[in-house]
Amino acid sequence: MSQRITIDHRAMPILRHPEKAHRPDNPIQRKPSWIRVKAPNHPVYHETRALMRDAGLVTVCEEAACPNIGECWSQRHATMMIMGEICTRACAFCNVTTGMPKHLDADEPRRVGEAVAKLGLRHVVITSVDRDDLADGGADHFAQVIRSIRQTSPETTIEILTPDFLRKDGALEVVVAARPDVFNHNIETVPRLYPTIRPGARYYQSVRLLDGVKKLDPSIFTKSGLMLGLGEERMEVAQVMDDFRIADVDFLTLGQYLQPSAKHAAVEKFITPDEFDGYAAAARSKGFLQVSASPLTRSSYHADSDFAKLQVARSSRLKESL
Repeated sequence: MSQRITIDHRAMPILRHPEKAHRPDNPIQRKPSWIRVKAPNHPVYHETRALMRDAGLVTVCEEAACPNIGECWSQRHATMMIMGEICTRACAFCNVTTGMPKHLDADEPRRVGEAVAKLGLRHVVITSVDRDDLADGGADHFAQVIRSIRQTSPETTIEILTPDFLRKDGALEVVVAARPDVFNHNIETVPRLYPTIRPGARYYQSVRLLDGVKKLDPSIFTKSGLMLGLGEERMEVAQVMDDFRIADVDFLTLGQYLQPSAKHAAVEKFITPDEFDGYAAAARSKGFLQVSASPLTRSSYHADSDFAKLQVARSSRLKESL
């Protein structure tokens, strides 16, 4: 008698990055002392985590394995990630799950608004996965979330970190019309590395997006950032800074790339704190209103205090121009 074998597919692990499974492993290097962080254990960290779970919300802090999660969540700072946790892109640096996303959750804007009110946030950061499957790239959903937060927390300032809306005509106009206080879109790396690090994106589309925000509404602060340590040259970073200034970007962030797994892009170099200081000095000399550059800098790290500094810097520059 033949033996029947049953496979329980529910017990089989789901690959977080199926498109990377065939790639050769890149050994993960030991982190230098200046970028090691303690495991989160503060009571408020657990309270913030529970609130996100109860509201059914996703955070990029967890999905992208941010090293600052313990510090930020202990201060009730969390970057909420809307439109699901599955991204249509397959960037070589990113830890967010890749695949075909689910349908948009129409109730999500309301839940985000309520969560912001419960946390009592002075400043909130909202980001998302890329949604190339949607006709508008999720622009209207972003706008709904912004309006929901305005309704529940009218004093809260709103920072958004958006996709590039590649080939999504009219999407930028919809988001800008909702009037976020800060519009962030990360370039991530230098143009030369886009084919391997950010193959689904286009460098000049990202620059045009930031430029477009200022053309539509100059009062909105614009922000962008790069990860360093992927093999970029110093002069290439300087060129990106110049491109940003032509697009009138206000705020530049520079942080160290950290490799999420052996299947992700390798760390080519750990940039020292002194080197980050040099990059920051170069950026300030080019006229950015605000610069944050350190190994642990991330897009929304200290976003609330940085927003206050942005306001002061703009006010000072306007006075100087009178």
